Amino acid sequence: MSAAPYEAMNLARNVGDDPVAVAENHTRFAALVGYDLPRLAESSQVHGVCCLDVDALVEAGVLDVSRCRAEQADALRTSVRGVAVGVRTADCVPLLVGDVRRGQVAAIHAGWRGAVEGVVVRTLGALLASGSEAADLVVAIGPHIRVASFEVGADVARAIDEAVPRERRDDAERLAGPAVIAPTGGRPHACLLTLVLAQLLAAGVEEARIDDVGGDTCAERARFHSHRRDGAQSGRQLSVIVARGPTSRRDGVDA
Repeated sequence: MSAAPYEAMNLARNVGDDPVAVAENHTRFAALVGYDLPRLAESSQVHGVCCLDVDALVEAGVLDVSRCRAEQADALRTSVRGVAVGVRTADCVPLLVGDVRRGQVAAIHAGWRGAVEGVVVRTLGALLASGSEAADLVVAIGPHIRVASFEVGADVARAIDEAVPRERRDDAERLAGPAVIAPTGGRPHACLLTLVLAQLLAAGVEEARIDDVGGDTCAERARFHSHRRDGAQSGRQLSVIVARGPTSRRDGVDA
Protein backbone atom coordinates (compact mmCIF):
# COMPACT_ATOMS: atom_id res chain seq x y z
CA MET A 1 0.00 0.00 0.00
CA SER A 2 2.83 2.44 0.72
CA ALA A 3 3.76 4.95 -1.98
CA ALA A 4 7.25 6.15 -2.92
CA PRO A 5 9.70 6.36 -1.31
CA TYR A 6 8.30 3.62 0.96
CA GLU A 7 7.16 1.34 -1.86
CA ALA A 8 5.50 -1.96 -1.06
CA MET A 9 5.07 -3.22 2.47
CA ASN A 10 6.71 -0.74 4.82
CA LEU A 11 5.88 -1.84 8.37
CA ALA A 12 7.40 1.01 10.40
CA ARG A 13 5.15 3.69 11.86
CA ASN A 14 7.89 6.25 12.56
CA VAL A 15 9.63 6.83 9.22
CA GLY A 16 7.26 9.34 7.63
CA ASP A 17 5.00 6.95 5.73
CA ASP A 18 1.24 7.50 5.51
CA PRO A 19 -0.25 5.99 8.72
CA VAL A 20 -3.25 4.67 6.78
CA ALA A 21 -0.98 2.82 4.38
CA VAL A 22 1.13 1.42 7.23
CA ALA A 23 -1.98 0.20 9.05
CA GLU A 24 -3.16 -1.58 5.92
CA ASN A 25 0.27 -3.11 5.44
CA HIS A 26 0.11 -4.46 8.99
CA THR A 27 -3.36 -5.89 8.41
CA ARG A 28 -2.23 -7.71 5.29
CA PHE A 29 1.00 -8.92 6.85
CA ALA A 30 -0.78 -10.28 9.93
CA ALA A 31 -3.23 -12.16 7.73
CA LEU A 32 -0.38 -13.73 5.76
CA VAL A 33 1.62 -14.77 8.82
CA GLY A 34 -1.40 -15.78 10.88
CA TYR A 35 -1.61 -13.69 14.03
CA ASP A 36 -4.09 -11.18 15.46
CA LEU A 37 -2.90 -7.57 15.16
CA PRO A 38 -3.78 -6.69 18.78
CA ARG A 39 -1.46 -9.50 19.86
CA LEU A 40 1.69 -8.25 18.11
CA ALA A 41 4.38 -7.14 20.56
CA GLU A 42 6.86 -4.57 19.27
CA SER A 43 9.26 -2.35 21.20
CA SER A 44 11.17 0.89 20.83
CA GLN A 45 14.42 -0.33 19.28
CA VAL A 46 17.60 1.43 20.40
CA HIS A 47 20.45 -0.81 19.17
CA GLY A 48 20.92 -2.17 22.67
CA VAL A 49 20.96 -5.56 24.33
CA CYS A 50 17.75 -5.63 26.40
CA CYS A 51 15.33 -8.53 25.92
CA LEU A 52 11.76 -7.60 26.89
CA ASP A 53 9.71 -10.18 28.80
CA VAL A 54 6.41 -9.78 26.96
CA ASP A 55 4.64 -12.22 29.28
CA ALA A 56 4.71 -9.54 31.97
CA LEU A 57 2.66 -7.29 29.68
CA VAL A 58 -0.14 -9.81 29.09
CA GLU A 59 -3.08 -9.91 31.49
CA ALA A 60 -6.01 -12.30 31.03
CA GLY A 61 -4.75 -12.99 27.52
CA VAL A 62 -4.71 -9.30 26.54
CA LEU A 63 -1.42 -7.70 25.47
CA ASP A 64 -0.76 -4.12 26.59
CA VAL A 65 0.39 -2.97 23.15
CA SER A 66 1.00 0.68 24.07
CA ARG A 67 3.16 -0.16 27.05
CA CYS A 68 5.06 -2.72 25.00
CA ARG A 69 5.87 -0.21 22.23
CA ALA A 70 7.09 2.28 24.84
CA GLU A 71 9.67 -0.15 26.22
CA GLN A 72 13.24 0.26 24.96
CA ALA A 73 14.40 -3.19 23.89
CA ASP A 74 15.95 -4.87 20.87
CA ALA A 75 14.64 -8.34 21.58
CA LEU A 76 11.32 -9.70 22.83
CA ARG A 77 10.42 -13.04 24.38
CA THR A 78 7.04 -14.64 25.05
CA SER A 79 5.53 -17.99 25.93
CA VAL A 80 1.88 -16.86 25.76
CA ARG A 81 0.05 -18.85 23.13
CA GLY A 82 -1.04 -16.70 20.18
CA VAL A 83 1.12 -13.70 21.09
CA ALA A 84 3.50 -12.60 18.32
CA VAL A 85 6.82 -10.84 18.79
CA GLY A 86 8.37 -8.81 15.99
CA VAL A 87 11.38 -6.65 15.15
CA ARG A 88 11.79 -4.04 12.43
CA THR A 89 14.93 -3.97 10.29
CA ALA A 90 16.39 -2.21 7.29
CA ASP A 91 19.96 -3.66 7.18
CA CYS A 92 20.33 -5.00 10.74
CA VAL A 93 20.02 -8.74 11.32
CA PRO A 94 16.60 -10.08 12.35
CA LEU A 95 16.65 -13.41 14.18
CA LEU A 96 13.56 -15.44 15.06
CA VAL A 97 14.05 -18.10 17.72
CA GLY A 98 11.56 -20.80 18.65
CA ASP A 99 11.51 -23.59 21.21
CA VAL A 100 9.93 -26.47 19.31
CA ARG A 101 9.04 -28.36 22.50
CA ARG A 102 7.84 -25.63 24.85
CA GLY A 103 6.53 -23.17 22.27
CA GLN A 104 8.15 -20.03 23.64
CA VAL A 105 9.69 -17.68 21.09
CA ALA A 106 11.91 -14.63 20.70
CA ALA A 107 12.58 -12.00 18.05
CA ILE A 108 15.93 -10.20 17.94
CA HIS A 109 17.05 -6.98 16.23
CA ALA A 110 20.84 -7.21 15.89
CA GLY A 111 22.69 -4.28 14.39
CA TRP A 112 26.45 -4.40 14.58
CA ARG A 113 26.50 -2.62 17.95
CA GLY A 114 23.87 -4.86 19.49
CA ALA A 115 25.49 -7.99 18.09
CA VAL A 116 28.92 -6.97 19.39
CA GLU A 117 27.52 -6.10 22.81
CA GLY A 118 25.61 -9.39 23.11
CA VAL A 119 21.91 -8.98 22.26
CA VAL A 120 21.81 -12.45 20.69
CA VAL A 121 23.59 -14.09 23.62
CA ARG A 122 21.43 -12.32 26.21
CA THR A 123 18.21 -13.29 24.45
CA LEU A 124 19.22 -16.93 24.27
CA GLY A 125 20.06 -16.71 27.95
CA ALA A 126 16.57 -15.37 28.66
CA LEU A 127 15.04 -18.31 26.81
CA LEU A 128 17.17 -20.82 28.71
CA ALA A 129 16.33 -19.11 32.00
CA SER A 130 12.65 -19.47 31.10
CA GLY A 131 12.89 -23.24 30.69
CA SER A 132 14.17 -23.84 27.17
CA GLU A 133 17.06 -26.12 26.30
CA ALA A 134 19.50 -25.15 23.56
CA ALA A 135 18.93 -28.43 21.74
CA ASP A 136 15.23 -27.54 21.30
CA LEU A 137 15.83 -24.13 19.72
CA VAL A 138 15.42 -23.38 16.02
CA VAL A 139 16.59 -20.08 14.54
CA ALA A 140 15.77 -18.23 11.33
CA ILE A 141 18.19 -15.49 10.28
CA GLY A 142 16.45 -13.00 8.02
CA PRO A 143 17.57 -10.68 5.22
CA HIS A 144 20.16 -8.10 6.25
CA ILE A 145 23.11 -6.20 4.86
CA ARG A 146 25.65 -8.73 3.61
CA VAL A 147 29.41 -8.57 3.57
CA ALA A 148 29.68 -7.31 -0.01
CA SER A 149 27.59 -4.25 0.90
CA PHE A 150 28.77 -3.68 4.45
CA GLU A 151 31.81 -1.45 4.20
CA VAL A 152 32.93 -0.28 7.64
CA GLY A 153 35.68 1.64 9.37
CA ALA A 154 38.65 -0.09 10.93
CA ASP A 155 37.29 0.37 14.46
CA VAL A 156 33.96 -1.27 13.61
CA ALA A 157 35.69 -4.10 11.77
CA ARG A 158 37.91 -4.73 14.79
CA ALA A 159 34.95 -4.71 17.21
CA ILE A 160 33.01 -7.22 15.07
CA ASP A 161 36.03 -9.49 14.62
CA GLU A 162 36.86 -9.48 18.33
CA ALA A 163 33.24 -10.30 19.27
CA VAL A 164 33.24 -13.60 17.37
CA PRO A 165 33.46 -16.42 19.96
CA ARG A 166 36.83 -18.09 19.45
CA GLU A 167 35.55 -21.58 20.12
CA ARG A 168 33.14 -21.47 17.17
CA ARG A 169 34.90 -19.09 14.79
CA ASP A 170 36.06 -21.87 12.45
CA ASP A 171 32.55 -23.32 12.19
CA ALA A 172 30.95 -19.95 11.53
CA GLU A 173 33.55 -19.00 8.93
CA ARG A 174 33.07 -22.35 7.21
CA LEU A 175 29.38 -21.49 6.87
CA ALA A 176 29.56 -17.76 6.10
CA GLY A 177 33.16 -16.76 5.40
CA PRO A 178 35.51 -14.51 7.37
CA ALA A 179 34.06 -12.05 9.83
CA VAL A 180 36.13 -9.29 8.25
CA ILE A 181 37.51 -8.94 4.74
CA ALA A 182 40.19 -6.31 4.21
CA PRO A 183 40.67 -5.68 0.48
CA THR A 184 44.02 -4.27 -0.60
CA GLY A 185 43.85 -0.50 -0.72
CA GLY A 186 40.20 -0.36 0.40
CA ARG A 187 38.10 -0.16 3.54
CA PRO A 188 37.23 -3.41 5.32
CA HIS A 189 33.93 -5.20 4.89
CA ALA A 190 32.28 -7.04 7.79
CA CYS A 191 30.05 -10.11 7.89
CA LEU A 192 27.38 -9.88 10.58
CA LEU A 193 26.20 -13.38 9.65
CA THR A 194 29.51 -14.89 10.76
CA LEU A 195 29.28 -13.10 14.10
CA VAL A 196 25.71 -14.17 14.93
CA LEU A 197 26.28 -17.72 13.69
CA ALA A 198 29.28 -18.10 15.98
CA GLN A 199 27.28 -16.73 18.90
CA LEU A 200 24.38 -19.12 18.25
CA LEU A 201 26.70 -22.12 17.97
CA ALA A 202 28.63 -21.13 21.08
CA ALA A 203 25.34 -20.99 23.00
CA GLY A 204 24.59 -24.59 22.04
CA VAL A 205 22.15 -24.14 19.14
CA GLU A 206 22.66 -26.98 16.69
CA GLU A 207 23.97 -26.04 13.26
CA ALA A 208 21.24 -28.02 11.51
CA ARG A 209 18.59 -25.96 13.35
CA ILE A 210 19.84 -22.60 12.07
CA ASP A 211 18.37 -21.37 8.79
CA ASP A 212 19.78 -18.36 6.95
CA VAL A 213 17.01 -17.35 4.56
CA GLY A 214 19.32 -15.14 2.49
CA GLY A 215 18.86 -11.70 0.98
CA ASP A 216 21.05 -8.58 0.95
CA THR A 217 18.85 -5.67 2.01
CA CYS A 218 21.23 -3.04 0.67
CA ALA A 219 21.92 -4.65 -2.72
CA GLU A 220 18.39 -5.86 -3.55
CA ARG A 221 16.41 -2.65 -4.05
CA ALA A 222 13.36 -4.36 -5.56
CA ARG A 223 12.94 -6.68 -2.57
CA PHE A 224 14.03 -4.87 0.58
CA HIS A 225 14.15 -1.59 2.44
CA SER A 226 17.68 -0.41 3.31
CA HIS A 227 18.69 2.46 5.54
CA ARG A 228 22.27 2.43 4.28
CA ARG A 229 21.08 2.70 0.69
CA ASP A 230 18.12 5.08 1.12
CA GLY A 231 18.80 6.90 4.38
CA ALA A 232 15.89 8.60 6.12
CA GLN A 233 13.52 7.64 3.31
CA SER A 234 13.88 3.96 4.01
CA GLY A 235 10.97 1.81 5.15
CA ARG A 236 11.34 -1.24 7.37
CA GLN A 237 10.84 -4.98 7.11
CA LEU A 238 9.10 -6.77 9.98
CA SER A 239 10.13 -10.22 11.17
CA VAL A 240 7.55 -11.98 13.34
CA ILE A 241 7.25 -15.25 15.21
CA VAL A 242 4.14 -16.49 17.06
CA ALA A 243 4.14 -18.47 20.30
CA ARG A 244 2.09 -21.65 20.15
CA GLY A 245 2.54 -22.82 23.72
CA PRO A 246 3.88 -26.18 24.95
CA THR A 247 3.44 -29.16 22.65
CA SER A 248 4.44 -32.80 22.69
CA ARG A 249 5.27 -32.61 18.98
CA ARG A 250 8.23 -30.78 17.44
CA ASP A 251 6.15 -28.07 15.79
CA GLY A 252 5.57 -25.63 18.59
CA VAL A 253 6.18 -22.33 16.77
CA ASP A 254 5.19 -20.58 13.58
CA ALA A 255 7.33 -17.91 11.94
